Amino acid sequence: MIALLYALLVLGLAALPALMVFRNLPLFLLADSPATEQRHDGVESVEPISVLIPARDEEDGISAAIDSVLSNQGIELEVVVLDDHSQDNTSEIVGRIAESDARVRLIASQPLPDGWNGKQFACWQLSEQARYPLLLFMDADVRLEPQALESLIRELNSRQVQLLSGFPRQIMQSPAEQLLIPMMYFVLLGYLPLDQMRATTRPEFGAGCGQLFLTHRQAYAQADGHRSIRGSRHDGLKLPRSYRAAGLRTDLLDASSLAQVRMYAGTVQVGRGLLKNATEGIAQPRLIVLFTMLLLGASVLPVASFAHALFYGWAERGVGWMAATIVLGCATCLSFWPRWWIARRLESGWLGWLLHPLAVAVFVALQWLAFARERFGLSPVSWRGRK
Repeated sequence: MIALLYALLVLGLAALPALMVFRNLPLFLLADSPATEQRHDGVESVEPISVLIPARDEEDGISAAIDSVLSNQGIELEVVVLDDHSQDNTSEIVGRIAESDARVRLIASQPLPDGWNGKQFACWQLSEQARYPLLLFMDADVRLEPQALESLIRELNSRQVQLLSGFPRQIMQSPAEQLLIPMMYFVLLGYLPLDQMRATTRPEFGAGCGQLFLTHRQAYAQADGHRSIRGSRHDGLKLPRSYRAAGLRTDLLDASSLAQVRMYAGTVQVGRGLLKNATEGIAQPRLIVLFTMLLLGASVLPVASFAHALFYGWAERGVGWMAATIVLGCATCLSFWPRWWIARRLESGWLGWLLHPLAVAVFVALQWLAFARERFGLSPVSWRGRK
């Protein structure tokens, strides 16, 4: 009886993210959004937009980023790039583009003030230089599709929200990228109820992706924009919560048909990238134990328990033990299903879902490493030469 109760508990832990992903994924996908039918009707014009790109040592990709924005036709736009004290040829490249296209402007960053994160200060300066009523904050490694701006603007308006965040298609080449980057989808869709998020402005339901944020200038000013999160590295989490604290509505969506990005390149970057802002997400005292139990309980415990049951022959000990073994087998299958379904719908590759228990174990270990580093007062992980 105890073995069966244990197996049912494990099944329940595996079922939680599975049920959440089953409910959330259709709400997350752009194809199921209310603006889909309006996207290419060509009847209603969209507002002018300022695309704002903070750039620090981005000489390898800044030209492609700007070109991808300028490929959007039929919309009044400007591209404003802030050179954040780059040590490479970023400013020279942007300057040459600006000379040939009046829609592109280059501005130089002021010195970073005390208490400010570099990206947040760059975005705040960009907002002050923008000319148009719509602001799209875009990372320099993002590449937009030609219809992206129009689609995002229509989504913002049809959803009647003040901040819309898009998750670009993630380009993943190394095994570490394929293993760990899709974990952001698993955690987001497995544990955040999107329907409740859309029904309330409570800050704790705020979430997004810092690679693409679209907002109205008026709402940005009301929420105090990036200045309200000046010391944070985690704009994907903190900016939506800042808007919600101001009583404004936020939303998020799958933007894989509208944009693509390679977030991190290789194992070292993946590890450092996950560590740099972990203490602002899961790796904080009030969340880390809970999420450790939820994540390991849903994705590692079923596999380990089922393997133990098979190895020690639970099924041969009686009917109750056999039932427990069957339940653990079901829990194991269920533990892989969310990651498999996400991989299929978002095209995130087979390696991640096939090694999902390992991905969760490594992800949790990185959260505890970040937590321990902060508890012991170790220096924060540097990023782009800053801590």
